Amino acid sequence: MKTVIALVFTFIGFSSFAQTSLDDYRYIIVPKKFDAFKNMNEHQTSTLVKHLFTGKGFAAVYDDQLPEDLKFNRCLGLMAELQDDSSMFSTKTIINLKDCNDKIVFSTMQGISKEKEYKAAYNEAIRESMRSFNGMNYAYTPKDKKDEAVTVNFRNDVKKLDESKANKVLQAEKAAEEVNVKREPTIISEETEKTQYYKDNTPVESNIKKIEVQKPVSKSLAPKKPSSKDIWYAQETENGYQLVDSSPKVRMNLLKSSADNVFMAKTDTKNGMVYQKDGTWVFEYYENDKLVQEELNIKF
Repeated sequence: MKTVIALVFTFIGFSSFAQTSLDDYRYIIVPKKFDAFKNMNEHQTSTLVKHLFTGKGFAAVYDDQLPEDLKFNRCLGLMAELQDDSSMFSTKTIINLKDCNDKIVFSTMQGISKEKEYKAAYNEAIRESMRSFNGMNYAYTPKDKKDEAVTVNFRNDVKKLDESKANKVLQAEKAAEEVNVKREPTIISEETEKTQYYKDNTPVESNIKKIEVQKPVSKSLAPKKPSSKDIWYAQETENGYQLVDSSPKVRMNLLKSSADNVFMAKTDTKNGMVYQKDGTWVFEYYENDKLVQEELNIKF
């Protein structure tokens, strides 16, 4: 019985010490990536820890979203550290809170989970660890207010507060609020009991490289050779010529252009141009978006 009573008083003393110590700190800083993991917010541990601290009355912030007063005075906050003692068959976690001198101010109980799936296991273990803050009734109390200097007048035994120090603290906090400019957060998070949402907006260097457009290389097409029997005879018209075969049947109409020996050509199914190249007449046209050249055996 005596042993139980001693343990109870020891626990009460420990809780009082932890309460007093945590009340000295204004913020809980949650890393986007805990040292125990390789990836950012792995298994949604960062968003879960931040959500749980916020639910217990702490001002939890991510390590890249520090308020102005915390940027100027890092000792206003405690860094949350996830201690992973997991084994092959169970997931075990402890939440340590470290001050600006990397000294552990508070450690939670060990949370244990037997879940096989990592996300569910860490979720259960971390929630069990955070039970150590239940009933703590945390309330931030600046150290300056605890340790305010007093002036004692022994003549009339009246204590006067040193108001100059309090005024300096108020002015510093007001200046920090004025300096604080609203910006789009690098990390967007929504932590509720049903939803764990995490989005990283940190700019990432683009891997898209500018592609230089190369000029198409003109390829010399080998014109299709006409049949030796496929001879077309040119008959003059008002605007050019019509080409007929031995039937006689009109096979193509040629319309004059502004250039010598260059004609606009038209058949029943194709449109193109006919020109003379190295003493040979060539019919050039597009077929299925592909440039085609055919030699023509024309008799003028």
